[in-house]
Amino acid sequence: MKSLNQILLIMVFGCFFQSGFSQVGINTILPLSTLDVNGNLSIKVVNLNGGPSGSWTVINDGIYLSLTPSGLNVEFALPDPTTVPGRMYYLRNITDFDTAKLFTQGGKLLFPKDSKVGVNPLLMPPNAQNKSVIVVSDGANWTYFN
Repeated sequence: MKSLNQILLIMVFGCFFQSGFSQVGINTILPLSTLDVNGNLSIKVVNLNGGPSGSWTVINDGIYLSLTPSGLNVEFALPDPTTVPGRMYYLRNITDFDTAKLFTQGGKLLFPKDSKVGVNPLLMPPNAQNKSVIVVSDGANWTYFN
């Protein structure tokens, strides 16, 4: 009975120890979240040019992406949202002349933040409301914010 109590005590202490130290702080001694950053945060920036005529450029790297459509090379494809739940991209059409077409792989749709009607492709014309968008995978489809 004594060894059972000792094992139980060790298990309780182990659970307390694990939950008490599962937060990481950067530049803070008392993190309040799983990751708590007290300072600036930089994210990877990727520049993508339109692919060969008749194909699309796959988006699979980075967080902030500068899209450069040109002529017939204007199509960019997000990954299938079912394979990347929770992933976010910040996308910007950096040209002043060509419209970027944003597709999703897997035949999924892009939904505006306040609508149940999805689109595929999402057009990102220069000098318009959709020139910059944030897309978020919910594990089934993409939601976009502009």
